Amino acid sequence: MSKIHSVTSHLKIVTGLYLMLAFICFSPRIVVVALSRSFISMNTPKIIDSHLHIWASEDEAKSFYPYAAGQTPPQSLRNAATTEKLIDTINAAGVDGALIVQPINHKFDHSYVSEAIRQHPDKFKGMLLHDPSMPKHQAVKTLEDLLLLGFVGVRFNPYLWPKGLDMSSDEAALAVFHRCAQLNMPVGIMCFQGLHLHYNDILALITSCPDTTCIIDHFGFTALNPQGDENFVLLLQLAKFPNVVVKISALFRIDQSNEAIRIQRFEPLLSAFGADRLMFGSDFPFVTETRDDYIGAVQIVSEWCNPAARRAVMGGTAQRLFGAWCGGQELS
Repeated sequence: MSKIHSVTSHLKIVTGLYLMLAFICFSPRIVVVALSRSFISMNTPKIIDSHLHIWASEDEAKSFYPYAAGQTPPQSLRNAATTEKLIDTINAAGVDGALIVQPINHKFDHSYVSEAIRQHPDKFKGMLLHDPSMPKHQAVKTLEDLLLLGFVGVRFNPYLWPKGLDMSSDEAALAVFHRCAQLNMPVGIMCFQGLHLHYNDILALITSCPDTTCIIDHFGFTALNPQGDENFVLLLQLAKFPNVVVKISALFRIDQSNEAIRIQRFEPLLSAFGADRLMFGSDFPFVTETRDDYIGAVQIVSEWCNPAARRAVMGGTAQRLFGAWCGGQELS
C-alpha cells in the first residue's frame, strides 16, 4: 500500500471514530455544524473582516428590531450599520466575508444579526454575546441554539458581569467556555477599560480549558500611551499560550499614526504570536468615521504584511477558527 493510501485510510478511521463518539455524546445537528467548519476551513483563505457590527436602522428598530434599553446607537451612525450598508461597504473594499459581532445596541436579542446571516450565508457568520444573567444550563442551550443559526463564536464582555464577579469564577461562563472547546467555537474578550483589569481573569479562563481558543479584541486595547505600553507587555506574555489569538482590529482605538501602530504593536505581535494567530478586523461602522475609512483600514493592514503573513492575517486565521466563507474571490 502506498504512503498516500495508508495516510488516507488512517484519516478515514480516525474521522469515523470521532464522528461516532461525537454523535453519541452530542446533538447530531450540532456535530455536523462543528465538524464541517473544521474540515472546510482548510480551503484557500479569502479576505475576511473578523470584527464588525451591524444594527437596525431607526425605522427597523421601531418596527421589528428594537434597540436595547439605553443602547440606542449614536445619531451619526444610527442608520449607517444596516445589513445593506455593510454589504455595500465590504463589496467596495473587495472583502469577501465578515464575522458580525453581536452589538451591544441589541444586547442579547440576536434576531437582527441572525436575519443577516440567513439572508447572506456566504458572506456572514456571527459571534454571539454571552448573557451573564443566565443560569448554566440555559447559557449552554442558548450557545447551541445560536450555533445552528450561524453563530460560530462567543463574546465575553466582562463589563456585563456583576461588579466583583469574574468571568472565570462564574459557573455558567466556565460551562460555556468549556462547551466552546467541544463545539470548536472561539471566545472573544473585550478589555475596553484596559487589559490589566482582566489579565488574571483571562489567565484563569485559558488555563481552565486550553482547548478553547481565546481571542483578544482590538490589540487588547493597548493604546500608544504609558498605560497601553504596560498592558502591551501583558498581551505579549499571552503568546506562550497556543490557544490565544489577537485581533488586529480598530486601529483608530490604538493611535492616529498607523506607522507607529505598525512598529510598536503589529510587528511585535507578529513576532510573538505568528501570523496564524493574528487576524484583521475593521470595527465597522465606527471605522467609517475615521480618516482612513473602511477601505483604508483594509489596505493598511494588508500592506503591513508580506504575502505569507497576508494570507493568514487577512483571512486565513479567521477561516481556520470559524470555518470557510463560501463567496468572493481567492486572496492572491
